[in-house]
Amino acid sequence: MRWLHHLFQKSHAEQQLDKELRFHLDRQIADYLAAGLSAEEARRRANLEFGGLDRVKEEVRDTRWETHLDNLLRDFRYALRSLGKDRRFAIVAIFALALGIGASTVIFSVIYNGFLHPFPYKDANGISIFQIHDLDQAHTGGRGAFSVSEFLDYREQNHVFEDMVGTSYARVLYTHHDGAMQLTAAKVTPNTFEFLGVPPILGRWITAEDGRSGAPPVVLINYRFWKEQFGGNPNIIGTTLTLNNVPATVVGIMPPRFQYFGGDVWLPLNLNRNRISAQTSLADGEPRYVIAEERRKPGVTLEAAAADLDVIAHRLCKLYPKDYPKRFNVWTDTLASDVVGDFKGTLYILLSAVAMLLLIACSNVANLLLARATTREKEIGIRASLGASRSRLIRQLFVESFVLATAGCLAGCAFAFGGLKWVVAAISLGGGLPGEASVTLNFPALLFAAAVTMLITLLCGLAPALHAVNAHLQTSLAGSGKGVSANFGHARLRSSLVIVEVALSLVLLIGAGLMMRSFLAITHVDLGFNPKNVFVAGLSTPKGSYDTSEKLKLLYQPLLQRLAVVPGVVAVSESWGVPPFDLEESEIVIPGKAHSETWRAALELCSEGYFKTLGFQAIRGRLLSETDIDSARRVAVINETFARNYFGAEEPIGHTIKFNFFDELPGGPKDAYFEIIGLTRDFKNAGVQNPPMPQAFMPYTVTGLRDRAILVRTSTEPLAFTKTITQEIWAIDRNIALPYTGTLESFMHRFSYARPEFGLKTLGAFAGIGLLLVIIGVFSVMAYTVSLQTHEFGIRLALGAQRRDVLTIVLRKGLLLVASGALIGVVASTALTHFLAGQIWGVSATDPLTFVLVIALVTLFGLCACFLPARQAASVDPLVALRYE
Repeated sequence: MRWLHHLFQKSHAEQQLDKELRFHLDRQIADYLAAGLSAEEARRRANLEFGGLDRVKEEVRDTRWETHLDNLLRDFRYALRSLGKDRRFAIVAIFALALGIGASTVIFSVIYNGFLHPFPYKDANGISIFQIHDLDQAHTGGRGAFSVSEFLDYREQNHVFEDMVGTSYARVLYTHHDGAMQLTAAKVTPNTFEFLGVPPILGRWITAEDGRSGAPPVVLINYRFWKEQFGGNPNIIGTTLTLNNVPATVVGIMPPRFQYFGGDVWLPLNLNRNRISAQTSLADGEPRYVIAEERRKPGVTLEAAAADLDVIAHRLCKLYPKDYPKRFNVWTDTLASDVVGDFKGTLYILLSAVAMLLLIACSNVANLLLARATTREKEIGIRASLGASRSRLIRQLFVESFVLATAGCLAGCAFAFGGLKWVVAAISLGGGLPGEASVTLNFPALLFAAAVTMLITLLCGLAPALHAVNAHLQTSLAGSGKGVSANFGHARLRSSLVIVEVALSLVLLIGAGLMMRSFLAITHVDLGFNPKNVFVAGLSTPKGSYDTSEKLKLLYQPLLQRLAVVPGVVAVSESWGVPPFDLEESEIVIPGKAHSETWRAALELCSEGYFKTLGFQAIRGRLLSETDIDSARRVAVINETFARNYFGAEEPIGHTIKFNFFDELPGGPKDAYFEIIGLTRDFKNAGVQNPPMPQAFMPYTVTGLRDRAILVRTSTEPLAFTKTITQEIWAIDRNIALPYTGTLESFMHRFSYARPEFGLKTLGAFAGIGLLLVIIGVFSVMAYTVSLQTHEFGIRLALGAQRRDVLTIVLRKGLLLVASGALIGVVASTALTHFLAGQIWGVSATDPLTFVLVIALVTLFGLCACFLPARQAASVDPLVALRYE
């Protein structure tokens, strides 16, 4: 702790130094006196030999670390006083840095917490998934679900995994005293929780004993479900819940962040070759397929894992030929990368955007500091003439840069704290990140902000420091306090920084413009149906209650009749899926039509009101009738794409179709042919961005398979009917759960519009900030240039120049800077926008209209930033200007 003593006892150290130096001086004087010199001569010679006590003291002080610390503290105090006197400059610089640091910290937090470290699992980065990729398909990825036998084969035969777990989604109906609710459930192999390594907050994990045949049913529940349904009651452990009409004992509560497979509850999954085969049907209550996740052995790469699995897959494809394409390979990925999926592209684009924004902010502040250093040339020259070394002057300028960067960092973290909440909410709406991700302003994010601060200190302080080092002392002392003697050597550097700012800003704005054009294209797609004022409700029925077509008709026929007479209801229909999503596909056979490739079509099982509810009519033939529904007639209505792809110019009405999908499922009509009775126009049925696929509409009463939904068109706000519709459903059966309700427009926004809207808003915000910083940069440079040329403008005006001439000179100079930056920005954008191709739709990555509009916008705002300095230059009084220093 001696360093603390030295730091706080400087006066004592000075006294000791003075005493020691005087001791040595007295000894030297004594030696001269002993040699016979007079007292005056002895003192004179001793002082000459020492070179003066003050000089020696300075040399000794310079060897002490606390002296350097003291000088550094003085530099900080001076920097604070200096910036305090120039508050306008300090506020602008701190604001610019805060925007850059805040935006970059937000995106870093999203990438670090949401993509690199999203899961609370043990060694989450070592968890991977694999898929069977069809080489004849253009898309990446493939089949990631495996039959039970396949899964067991991969688990037993691989050489690259420490452990492997299997999971399957399950539909679970939770029955309680108030009715029923559908839960998102996941059936997991008993080793799953040990594999993930996240302990429950109450109770225990599911164990191997729970997965044995005949073991008492147990359930592990989600923290949110526990809080919402049981009020966080710790006594829930050991109680029984009725799930799918089977009592299951609650054995544990998982922590808030644990949301494995998005489950409300987790149930044990017994994978036994003797009990479950690849042909197990959905009606048996056990999964036909499971999703595999693995933990790689230490040192095993994804490529090595893929190579090992590829050998196994090509061996298994002979045992399960129906599950493997003709040409395939095994594709592996980390769990985080697989879950984030295509959203990675959006994150990388935003990361590039904030890097550009940070460069714009740094260029802006460097320009301001350079201009300020130029105006302080005389001050720096005086300090140098008084003995300040170049290193001391550079340190002072870097300290000022560090003070600005630190203030900008603190303000930027405050911006990031608020901005992060908005960004996370927007991402959650679009489902871009894993549910377990905790995206907060945590220690790594703050450490990143601190690292950015140090980088900014270096980047922003470098230009003024080099300016100070290269300045000529005599010129600096002869110049004015306004820096007019600085010539224009450094004006080129300041102009270059502005050009860089404009170019980077143009790249950001063009990216935002393309995202905006893409978003407008997506939201203005002709859907082929009217989603406005349509209420959607999914119905989840108790297991075994409505599993035949007769039972299903007893539910939906009275329900649709009751809803149809509700005041304000225009039309109502049963639906197998929610357009334009959630469709089943089937291979089809059309008698008399030969073809080599597989023909497929989407299926919709609906009631007669489906077409009126969505707002379209038959082109030829007729639509489904009430009689068709009531008698479960094997008839079908097809869309235009179906007729065009499979019938060409031939009339389709009267032909029959066989859907192989029904043959493979229990409860479906076997070897059934459906007569085509009508043709309806196309509508979007494979997502908003994809062309319509062939589709057939059939009576919902042909099978009792699968839960259904209802669509209700209303004359007013659909959500106002939520309570009424729910009551009508429960009036028929209180045990029916409603897993989802809402408007069709809200479903479309969530699944089609939310993600492009997020990209547009974030990139647009960064582009707007960049444009604002460019305006500040152009204005500051032009204002400083005008201040340097005040004397020149005064002479011009005195010699007869018109004020509009001076105005034109300044505007021309500013426009030249903006035009140069715009030109570079256009070239850079043309080269870089192809990275946006995967994130935009309906617009070219080099869309001319976007480029022209952005260039016009940047030019307009650049001229506006030049106008005020130009007007100031034009209004100079020649008499004042000629006396200007």
